[in-house]
Amino acid sequence: MGKASLTPALFDVIADRFKLLAEPARLMILDAMRGGEMTVTELVERTGLAQANISKHLRLLHAHGFVKRRKNSQFVHYSAADRAVYKLCDAMCAHLEQDTRVRRRLTARS
Repeated sequence: MGKASLTPALFDVIADRFKLLAEPARLMILDAMRGGEMTVTELVERTGLAQANISKHLRLLHAHGFVKRRKNSQFVHYSAADRAVYKLCDAMCAHLEQDTRVRRRLTARS
């Protein structure tokens, strides 16, 4: 997508999606699901977050298309709806690692 195709309405949509990802608990939940489906109980164990907190974030992530859910008898299994979110997170982590290396080199010279 080139710059010419970005409209004010699209900027709003993009900003809303970034706002949703700007919550550390939601990033923890998504990261926990990298390996595949998880129940709320499994997410509580993996993240250490409270069940009510995870459920609240999962509702938002589901409503905005970041996670999908599958009901299996009494359990609901959640997984990433679009793994592209991990590419975004990985790109940011790589940038932060590079930035940290540069800062260390600069401070070592001082």
